Amino acid sequence: MDHLVKNLETAYSALISASTAVLEAKDASDIERTAKTDDALERFYNNLQLFHAACDQTQEFVEYLRLRIGSECLVDEATGPLTAKNGKSGQDGAENRVAIPSLSALRLEQMSKAVRWLVIELQQGAASATPRPEDNSGGLDIRPEDDTHQ
Repeated sequence: MDHLVKNLETAYSALISASTAVLEAKDASDIERTAKTDDALERFYNNLQLFHAACDQTQEFVEYLRLRIGSECLVDEATGPLTAKNGKSGQDGAENRVAIPSLSALRLEQMSKAVRWLVIELQQGAASATPRPEDNSGGLDIRPEDDTHQ
């Protein structure tokens, strides 16, 4: 992430320098179009494109993190927190992590929809919210693939 911030800062500084060069070139030529002003404008335009690219790259990274954090929060809501509480203090908790099988985006979306439907059914007071063992028609099995054979 530091490299993205540095790239964005560098692109911004170059853009400001290029805009200063354009203003100085325009001022030196008494607002007339010259080869020097055209060159300064070309450099400004190139730096503007580089700045846009750096902003886009940073935005993509922020969006990726937002989606990842949202997915992790959804998994935490469904399964509980990742760290086990064993009463030991002063440790960073890395060795206390419980392994959760990774979820694909499709599987996560299916689970999210299933949870939403269950919440809606519970809010409406539907008796069908609790699946019966003999009723296997149309129910969505939200267990991970590893648990389906049990």
